[in-house]
Amino acid sequence: MGIIKVNNIKLYAFHGCLEEEAKIGSEYRVDVEVKANLKKSAKTDDLADTVDYVHLNYIVKEEMAIRSELLEQVAQRILDRFFREIRMIKKATVSVSKINPPIGGNVEEVVIILTKKR
Repeated sequence: MGIIKVNNIKLYAFHGCLEEEAKIGSEYRVDVEVKANLKKSAKTDDLADTVDYVHLNYIVKEEMAIRSELLEQVAQRILDRFFREIRMIKKATVSVSKINPPIGGNVEEVVIILTKKR
């Protein structure tokens, strides 16, 4: 078993329960960790034998572009697509962070972390 991480994917999106969040949006960071058998790709040096992190990033960008009120729903959609589109993944964790959330006070970020296993 091996781990592939894609860290600090920076995006601008329009998630949130407040009307102004839908209009003005905010900055987000997404971190992804997937577990898969990487023994074959370590030997073959062939992209077809591993989890393509370009594909992971593409899924994150597409799902983050679909507005949701809750970050939990966004993270779950990302996980569901990972497992639907990339058969090699055995376990995945997605962390969605809203930078400077509008909750009053000096808060750097709010983070939702979901994990799914095959």
